[in-house]
Amino acid sequence: MTEPQVVRERPVAADEVAGICADLLRIDTTNEGEGRGRGERPAAEHVAALLAEAGVDPAVVESAPGRASVLARIPGTDRSAPPFLIHGHLDVVPADPAGWAVHPFSGEVRDGCVWGRGAVDMKGTLAMTLAVVRQRMREDRRTRGDLVLAFLADEECTGDYGSRYVVAEHREFFDGCTEAISESGGFSVTAGGGRVYPIATGERGTTWMRLKVEGKAGHGSKPAPDNAVAELCHAISRLASYEWPVRLTPGVRALLDGLAEALGTTIDHDRLDAEAERLGRVGTLFAGTIRNSANPTRLDAGYKVNVVPGTATAQVDGRYLPGTGEEFLATVDRLLGPRVTRDFINYEEAPSADPAGATFAALAGSLKAEDPRARPVPYVMAGGTDAKSFHRIGVRSFGFAPLLLTPDLDYFGMFHGVDERVPVEGLRFGTRVLDRFLGTR
Repeated sequence: MTEPQVVRERPVAADEVAGICADLLRIDTTNEGEGRGRGERPAAEHVAALLAEAGVDPAVVESAPGRASVLARIPGTDRSAPPFLIHGHLDVVPADPAGWAVHPFSGEVRDGCVWGRGAVDMKGTLAMTLAVVRQRMREDRRTRGDLVLAFLADEECTGDYGSRYVVAEHREFFDGCTEAISESGGFSVTAGGGRVYPIATGERGTTWMRLKVEGKAGHGSKPAPDNAVAELCHAISRLASYEWPVRLTPGVRALLDGLAEALGTTIDHDRLDAEAERLGRVGTLFAGTIRNSANPTRLDAGYKVNVVPGTATAQVDGRYLPGTGEEFLATVDRLLGPRVTRDFINYEEAPSADPAGATFAALAGSLKAEDPRARPVPYVMAGGTDAKSFHRIGVRSFGFAPLLLTPDLDYFGMFHGVDERVPVEGLRFGTRVLDRFLGTR
């Protein structure tokens, strides 16, 4: 008598995504900036192994020792169809375990969530991508055009060791790509009887600036009419206290119109600060993108209390809306005054994608197919992503990391925050949405 055959079902993306996420979170890829950090190499090798196990041929590329990214190009079924890019980053910002309920690099599953630094920014999204790609490879389901994957180093700084490096040194992986998806969009925000899902179609430009004032060094007890520290502080105060005017770009107008329709309300464009407060968590979607900003983040001067230094420096994180770059810099220079010189630590233009095109419609349709209460809206990000580097080579990125969140979870508050976590069911939902979308490519 022969033993009965045991039929083992192949795992689907929704079943393995939480485990992949937890494993990624246990790999400490802290990026402290300015070339300092743990390095992404262990995470890159782990990702490459998961892809290779599914039949993908990945390449691990290093821009510097330990600063590794993973690139892959999976052939599609139709050579005439355009390739499509999914990109994301392996690195995370620092986390102090003392302030966390669980260790930030434990990958612990608790209360229905996977906890750890990078859960939302953005190892949870990487896990969804890996889980979906692995399932599709096992089932021999290919996109029409080539599917290009990029798991990148150094997004949490300038991208010099990651996205900027690969677009310059490994350009061939992205040949033919004109559109992509990545982080910071596609998550749910509960509003009334529905759920708003912002899909990012653009982001503000980046101007990280280093300011410098030169004065006359001297003894701290004597009059110092040419005090570099005082001059810089006056300039920084003018910049920090300036109220930037509201600038409604086409992307932000589209967001406001979409929110008004989804919520069944009107949004007064002449009182947007008050409207953002009134709308609560939904209001945060536009509160940071209706004007430019310039936030002082660092001051450096002197070496002894009784010495007036001859030089003082500062750093400023500037962000500007699409089409306002020249106006932004002219305003900064006027506020700083003639004594302050500035140079760029990092400068990136503001990228944008088409909210009226077929790709946005497919992204929105994938969300609505999995959540009948979904109300997708176009969205402009206040911060920045690796989309800026791909924008340089003609690739337009949409922010689309689909997550179904419970109303109590503050998505924006967990970015770079304490107790970062992502719901297991939210990840499972995201794999289904992402798989549906790839079925349209």
